[in-house]
Amino acid sequence: MHNLKNYPAVLAAMTAFEQQKAVLIDLCIQIQQIAAPTDSEEQRAKWVERYLQRLGLADVALDDRLNVYARLPGQRTQPALMISAHTDTVFPLDIDLTVRIHEAEDRIYGPGIGDNSAGVAGLLLLAETLSRLPPPPVDIWFVANTGEEGLGDLRGMRAAVDCLAPRIGACLVLEGMGLKRVVHRALGSKRFRIVVRAPGGHSWSDFGAASALHVLTLLASELVQMQPPTAARTTFNIGRMNGGTSVNTIAQSAWLELDLRSEGQAALQSMVDQTLAIVAHYQSSAWQQQGVQVEAIVIGDRPGGAIADDHPLVNAAFHSLAYHGINGNPQLRISSTDANIPLSRDIPAVCIGITEGGNAHRVEEWIMPSLLSTGMKHLLGVSWWAALWLAGEVK
Repeated sequence: MHNLKNYPAVLAAMTAFEQQKAVLIDLCIQIQQIAAPTDSEEQRAKWVERYLQRLGLADVALDDRLNVYARLPGQRTQPALMISAHTDTVFPLDIDLTVRIHEAEDRIYGPGIGDNSAGVAGLLLLAETLSRLPPPPVDIWFVANTGEEGLGDLRGMRAAVDCLAPRIGACLVLEGMGLKRVVHRALGSKRFRIVVRAPGGHSWSDFGAASALHVLTLLASELVQMQPPTAARTTFNIGRMNGGTSVNTIAQSAWLELDLRSEGQAALQSMVDQTLAIVAHYQSSAWQQQGVQVEAIVIGDRPGGAIADDHPLVNAAFHSLAYHGINGNPQLRISSTDANIPLSRDIPAVCIGITEGGNAHRVEEWIMPSLLSTGMKHLLGVSWWAALWLAGEVK
């Protein structure tokens, strides 16, 4: 990146990453071996905290959300740059975390290795690298946050932005995979758990009593006939259903979980309105007279937001990919990531990856180790450029 030519120490650190691939692989695996399901990130968070403490960074702390913070003092304190990576995974505590390295395939396999063990490893190695360089143009806050996956609802990032918002002027969000991707638009979503309760009873002697499962099935059949608006790409999905106690019991309770997503806020609200109208039908007096109670509980609310396609952060990321020889149609993307939170609050943010991989959220998840050094060069370059930009030294 041409803006870095006056910073030989940064360029030298980029070159040094070529000799650090083994170090980064080992760091990825160490992190991956610490199970960290959403809501159970404590062990991994404390490991990250100890790592950052050893680097001698300022203000290393663990908050009540199990977010880990550390600050690298810069030439000026504000506006600071925040760089984050989420520590949680989609896998349960008892998952087999065995890692398989296939050099011939250029793949490392393991649950959570790319999402997001590689991202956390990249954050830590970046912090270590920057701590050895001259002070950056502005303070840099490193945040290993929780609650990104599933029903975590971005709560870790919400808390981090709440804490640092008065000080930060931009955010870089790290994912292990997606090196060719630059996410600059936040995909909004709303999630509901719809719960039905009914009298229930014995399938023979109480036949005719209202069944929570029967009502939920009728309700679900209406949900799947909803019409998404065409003005913006919009989706819906019933991801889970559960209820009842046995085959010969009229169910007293049942529930489903519904995911709504849209590129447009108005379109998303349209789907919310359709959902609540269907729920309202089953909350009518006719159903209440049968002892049926229906409740729609919000279990996820990820706000949308965006920066322009030609925003300086977006341009810097694309220029960096080109500079480091990452070809093959770099992608400008909309996605649901931790970047949703800063973007929704008008804080410029992009989400970038440090390698490529596949089978995310599956036990066969994998990353390409050959790209890790290049990914770290990209990350360091974009980070330093963003700090320069916040300091008003580049446009």
